[in-house]
Amino acid sequence: MATKMINRTLFLTYFCLFIYILLSSGVILYNKWVLSPKYFNFPHPITLTMIHMGFSGAVAFLLIRILKVVSPVKMTFEIYATCVVPISAFFASSLWFGNTAYLHISVAFIQMLKALMPVATFVVAIVCGTEKARCDVFLNMVLVSVGVVISSYGEIHFNVVGTFYQVTGIFAEALRLVLTQVLLQKKGLSLNPITSLYYIAPCSFVFLFVPWYLLEKPAMKVSQIQFNFWIFFSNALCALALNFSIFLVIGRTGAVTIRVAGVLKDWMLIALSTVIFPESTITGLNITGYAIALCGVVMYNYIKVKDVRASQQPTEIIPDRITKDWRFEKRPSDIYAPLNAGNNEGSIGGNGFKSDIERHEEAPRHLKFSSSS
Repeated sequence: MATKMINRTLFLTYFCLFIYILLSSGVILYNKWVLSPKYFNFPHPITLTMIHMGFSGAVAFLLIRILKVVSPVKMTFEIYATCVVPISAFFASSLWFGNTAYLHISVAFIQMLKALMPVATFVVAIVCGTEKARCDVFLNMVLVSVGVVISSYGEIHFNVVGTFYQVTGIFAEALRLVLTQVLLQKKGLSLNPITSLYYIAPCSFVFLFVPWYLLEKPAMKVSQIQFNFWIFFSNALCALALNFSIFLVIGRTGAVTIRVAGVLKDWMLIALSTVIFPESTITGLNITGYAIALCGVVMYNYIKVKDVRASQQPTEIIPDRITKDWRFEKRPSDIYAPLNAGNNEGSIGGNGFKSDIERHEEAPRHLKFSSSS
């Protein structure tokens, strides 16, 4: 009986990982297909991101106010103005810049540039004073940067504008992550996946409206726009499903597993993108540089996990999540933040959310959150 239960649990865990990888890869490729002038030809990344934010906000409103799946948190104007607004601004910026990069560079090269995410987060954390500069971590960041530079040098269709947009989006996401840790922790605000969508998505929509009105609206001609309801509905639905799949996967596994799955997903995306989009070609130098960058990322993650485990008290035990059933509780759970909006997935999960265990394993003591995503 126990063996059957373990086998069933393992099957569900691997099935959730499969769904996460499928949705994450699918949303990225779907966004590229929709935005690319060579395919669906809807070259309006801000508009697409606004559709995602509007849809996510509407679903969250339905779940909280109508169906009452979860209860809203006590949100004051002061907390909203000082915490939610700046976090939403950087989140909107990361999605805007990240999705715009699709117009200029390939999916494969975008995935390679994403290896810079730990570097951006480390630099921003030092500037904001939430992390101290360390020689061993700095050397890993140098290794990652060198790998990305080599990969960029080997890019056949290198585009300065697209690279600038993607790197800017990565740093905007890093700022959002650090602000989430600093601001929400100080206020003691706890948000679960649905309440995060409820508060952040509408605010991000408003921020995106300004650049949309100034940059995209004047260039949009109704007669030339291909608006297919089912295309945009399914695209937004996939982005929303990705958010919840990440939450589900983290709830059943842990930080190490989700990171391994993320690396597997990146390699799959690089391979798939060259098949689905023939114009996306990769070279041996691309792969070599990306492999070097990944080595630096893996070493960085190892150092962070090792440091936090060394600082843990013997009584601190991480619960065994393999037997825990995931469910929505009618109370705000814990701080909920996207993992990789830099995934350019156009979602509050973009590529995902960090759980309590993930932060517990990777964040310094003074940055830890009290609960889960």
